[in-house]
Amino acid sequence: MSTSAARGSTSLLKRAWNEIPDVVGGSILAIAGIVMAGVGLTNYYAKDGDNRRYKLGYVVYRDDDPRAEKVRNDEDD
Repeated sequence: MSTSAARGSTSLLKRAWNEIPDVVGGSILAIAGIVMAGVGLTNYYAKDGDNRRYKLGYVVYRDDDPRAEKVRNDEDD
């Protein structure tokens, strides 16, 4: 084995891609999916995604509750 092929992370990735491309490709897709799910969850909570307009049950908020200011009406359109 030559010394240049045995050293470095890029050569290790190239070697892995040549020997087991399905595992390397699947790992890359899994990592991309985890990153996209993290970005999606971050956007969901940043934009107050739990404040849905139509819910299956009733929720009653008191006037002094800070969440009461964010409640949506049909008149908001």
